[in-house]
Amino acid sequence: MADKDTPQEVAAKFIEKLKASPFVMIGLHDGQQSGSQQSGSQHSEPMTAQIDDDQPNTLFFFAGRDNRIAKGGAAMAQFVGKGHDFFACMAGDVSTSNDRTQIDKLWNNQVEAWFPGGKEDPNLTLLRFDIDSAELWETDISIGGRLKMLFGGTIRSDESSSHAVVNSIA
Repeated sequence: MADKDTPQEVAAKFIEKLKASPFVMIGLHDGQQSGSQQSGSQHSEPMTAQIDDDQPNTLFFFAGRDNRIAKGGAAMAQFVGKGHDFFACMAGDVSTSNDRTQIDKLWNNQVEAWFPGGKEDPNLTLLRFDIDSAELWETDISIGGRLKMLFGGTIRSDESSSHAVVNSIA
């Protein structure tokens, strides 16, 4: 790699990776302590992100009204690319967004499989995760860097991965 990617280029690659494998781990930071959980957070859970290209810096999730993130609030989400070549940690806020137009726009067969009542399922809610900041890592190490990892040696910065801290992922 001759030059490192700009933060905007890394963010664009993140969106491509997320579209290819839209699964994230997300959890709330609610300031309460329960059982063995640490104060200020809940365990994260896997959710399938729905992406609306018209709403940058926002991920949507179809969930049950009883889902642990459905109450909303400050949250963190983590992403690992399908090939383990991209990682992201996102901070933001979860809120309910039961806009019928948005539900219609994002609805698909995978979502329908989880809600037997379809779009009218009484347990269905659409959540939105508005991303305030993200830290992104692309681990596309050069051929020279990979050889050094196999046989020993120090990887130079131009042979290693890209990293970006961004306030906007779009």
